[in-house]
Amino acid sequence: MNDTVGRGQTQGAGLFATYDVPTSFCELMNRADPASPGLCRVRDRLAHFDLDELRRRTAAVEAQLYQLGITFTVYTDNQAIDRILPFDVVPRVLTAGEWDHVERGVRQRVQAINLFLWDIYHDRHILNDGVVPAEMVLGNANYCSAMVGLDVPGGVYVHVNGTDLVRDPAGRFLILEDNARTPSGVSYVIENRHMMLRMMPDLASGVDIRPVDEYGLRLHRALAETAPEGVADPQVVLLSPGIYNAAYFEHVFLAREMGIPLVEGRDLVVIDGRVFMRTVAGLSPVHTIYRRLNDDFLDPQVFNPDSLLGVPGLVDAYRRGNVTIANAIGTGVADDKAIYAYMPRIIRYYLDQDPILDNVETHICAEKEGLDFTLANLERLVVKPVGESGGYGLLIGPHATSAELDDFRARLLADPANYISQPVINLSVSPTLCSAGLEARHVDLRPFAVTGKETWVLPGGLSRVALRKGSLVVNSSQGGGSKDTWVLAS
Repeated sequence: MNDTVGRGQTQGAGLFATYDVPTSFCELMNRADPASPGLCRVRDRLAHFDLDELRRRTAAVEAQLYQLGITFTVYTDNQAIDRILPFDVVPRVLTAGEWDHVERGVRQRVQAINLFLWDIYHDRHILNDGVVPAEMVLGNANYCSAMVGLDVPGGVYVHVNGTDLVRDPAGRFLILEDNARTPSGVSYVIENRHMMLRMMPDLASGVDIRPVDEYGLRLHRALAETAPEGVADPQVVLLSPGIYNAAYFEHVFLAREMGIPLVEGRDLVVIDGRVFMRTVAGLSPVHTIYRRLNDDFLDPQVFNPDSLLGVPGLVDAYRRGNVTIANAIGTGVADDKAIYAYMPRIIRYYLDQDPILDNVETHICAEKEGLDFTLANLERLVVKPVGESGGYGLLIGPHATSAELDDFRARLLADPANYISQPVINLSVSPTLCSAGLEARHVDLRPFAVTGKETWVLPGGLSRVALRKGSLVVNSSQGGGSKDTWVLAS
């Protein structure tokens, strides 16, 4: 089988006999660079698989996922609350060189985000110098006045970061958005790998794939390293909203992986500015809280007074330096989609470096130039609300009806500061098992970075796949699935 295939052609070998290589960048079939031996080995083995056998294995995988409780919750569907994330048994393969580029870019991004957050909650140099508009930060709904002047341990605000990446038609990785609050999905990365090694051992055999199993160890180490000073053996806990949260499976999974207690707000109490956990043996001190609930629910004395999920007095204990909260309160400023547009300037300002990973071109509708451009080109752009996630509330111009375009114009004019726009990127594709056989489906990638004394990036990340033909929306809540991401060792 040839190392490269012309775009728009059909690969005529075995399982790929009917695979139509699209005009998009196909990560397995039409790479412009010479494919690595490991990637070629995976591709050649796939070509000799029987289609019915792959379907049988897929059915077995989905049955196991459900039995293991590896689900997420869709609150808008009254018929099926818990769903598995559809899993594709055809892996996504990244070469060692590709991963090295991604890893360096993600580390740089996380370093700049932490410096930015420290600055805006302390001296505000970047605002005073006019690099980022002050009103965009200080007036941001996620800016937290309680964090002003608070010296977080090690200067780490974002202990866990999920950076959403896409690839353009040339195969370049571009950053689509940052997730610096409570990024989810890492449990699927690890469980997907376990599932692949069980169900597809004949595909993985002899392929040197970088492991993902040390994530729990790395995360626990980072959380311990950023505990308050002077604590020899810090107690780390994972704070969950409870069983009705969409990502509760992940909370249980991560607590187990780290070997730490999984707690809810009612399990914690603050006494004299210190946090304790209720146990059968009495109160036990807590030093680091890996929280998986939003700022608004953390402390009813400071945020939402009606919250029953948080811990009264937690922010006071935090400000006194008696507990570390990961990720820090107020980090949502850094992953706001409007601030995203300034990240290249933020990187240059703090690090005096060019970004290793470029942003997708972004127009800020809060600015007259950005709004005018967006309104004039609405049918060609993707328009996103700055505070939403999960693929909700966005407009994909080329796929929108005239009525939808008119409706969005009215929304933009009514509240331009709530939106940004970007060109439609023809996302890269990966062969995916569909009803008719292997077909090209668009994918993105969310690498997870863990920061303590240094930043470590989990090799691979969550590859989400748009299962509907032609769709660019990969979010699980919008019908997307996932793939195992194989990073080949050097």
